[in-house]
Order: sequence, then structure tokens, then C-alpha cells
Amino acid sequence: MNKPTLSDLRAFMAVAEHRSFRRAADLLGITRSTLSHAVRGLEDSVGARLLHRTTRSVSLTEAGERLLGRLDPLMSDLDAALEEVAGEQGHTTGTLRINGGENAIRLLLQTVVPEFLARYPGVELDLVADGRLVDIVQQGFDAGVRLGEAVPKDMVAVRLGPDMRFLAVASPEYLAAHPAPKTPDALMQHQCIRQRLPSGKRYRWEFLKRRQEVAIDVPGALTLDNNQLIVEAAMNGLGIAYVPEPYARAALRDGRLVPVLEDWCPTIAGLFLYFPRTRHMSTSLRAFIDMVRAVSG
Repeated sequence: MNKPTLSDLRAFMAVAEHRSFRRAADLLGITRSTLSHAVRGLEDSVGARLLHRTTRSVSLTEAGERLLGRLDPLMSDLDAALEEVAGEQGHTTGTLRINGGENAIRLLLQTVVPEFLARYPGVELDLVADGRLVDIVQQGFDAGVRLGEAVPKDMVAVRLGPDMRFLAVASPEYLAAHPAPKTPDALMQHQCIRQRLPSGKRYRWEFLKRRQEVAIDVPGALTLDNNQLIVEAAMNGLGIAYVPEPYARAALRDGRLVPVLEDWCPTIAGLFLYFPRTRHMSTSLRAFIDMVRAVSG
């Protein structure tokens, strides 16, 4: 049997992990035809079919499952050994891919990223500001940043920012023409600036007071999908908005916006960096996590 190359084994593992030749090829930085050729070469070397391929899906054969199960710990140990040697020489290298919402990535850029890049010039940061709640493992990310309540339960989470809250806000001009609501139900008589989530659904405004929870699909003639634009629309008197407090802070400070239903707006867990619980963690991710912990106190 011709022994397969290390690159062929990594090619197979990438396809097996992502169940997609296209996604695996993108992550490896090679063409799909090159990737397909590598996997076929590996199958020829071991004398067994490792993947079931159709035009719409890729799945592992029984032989592929067995091989993947043996390769995972071996490759993890190999990567750990290589990174350990690099670490001993004072080099932390590689690409670190992190997914998060716009506000989360902005916070990273303001706090962690400048010092991290200065301290670890051999690491390339690939930050994706994506409002969708993606599966970071399936999409090939090393870590993600989300509000605490949105972090998957099987992930390890490290606090990045303080607790925060969503606030209902409106302009003084709007409130001069429409008396401020006293309870969440009163929003049904107001013009509200609605938010379209990345999933396509409209966000239901969630309130809490003395353990009484209320979720309302508010009325409104205007729907937007960006918190900054929602704040600007509220400042222009187009209705009541419900946004994370940091987006409205400057306008609240100078009086362009006024909070309403403030006693119904609860504090929630802030932003967290999260990552999968695995046997082996890259030195670049470990360094990034350590810096997040240092910045967050």
C-alpha cells in the first residue's frame, strides 16, 4: 500500500468535518478539484471508499468513520507537538477565525485586537461580523462572540464585556406628540421601529419586571435590520425603538433620545467569547483567550 501524505489525510478530515467539498476547499485554500483528487488518492491508497458523495451531500462510509476516529487524536497530538515547539521558540503563528455580531467585533477591535496583533505579529486574525447565529464548528471558526444568552450550552464561554440591557427609546419630538407608554402593552398604540433578524423573523420585544415576563410583536410601519439605523430612525422621530443600550448611549447622553419603560428593561448577560471544548487548543486561540480574560478583568 502506498502511504498517503499528510496533506491527503488533512484533506479527508476537512471534508469529513464539514460534510462539504466546497466548504472544505475554501477553508484549505485549494480548488475543489484538487481536494477531490486528494481524497480519491487517499481512498486508492487505503483500498476503501471513505465518503459517500451525491450532488447534494457528503457522508462518511463505515470505513471513513473508523479512519476519522483514529486520525482525530493523532492529528491533535501532532498539531500540539508542532505548536509546543513553536511556542518554545517564542513564535505563535497561524490564522484565528472569529465570528460575531457587528457590536461584538467592534468591541474586540477596541479592546483586545490592537494589543494582540502587536504582541503576536505571526498570527492573522480573520474577524467576520455576521448577525446570524452560525454553528462556529461547522463553519470553520475557532471562536465566536455573542450575548451570554445566545452562547450554545456545549461551548466554553469567557466574559468579554459587562452585563448590558436593551432599552426602549424615543425622541423628545415623538414623545411630545405621543405620550410615553407606561406598560409594554401600551406599545400597541404606538409607532414602533421593528427589527428584522438575520433569520428573516421580526424580533419580539422582551420585557421583565418583578419576574413578570412580556414578549410583544410590536406594531410599526418601519422595519430595519441594523441597530445603528434603528437608533437613527428613532432620533428622527419615526417611533419607539428597542436596542442594546451601547447603540443609544451617545444619543441618550445629549438628549436626542429619551428612555421609556425603563423599569421594564432588565439587565442581561453581556458579550462572551466562546469556543468548543476540545482535547487540543491552538496556541493562538489560547493566547487570544488569555488576553480577553486580562482585558475583562
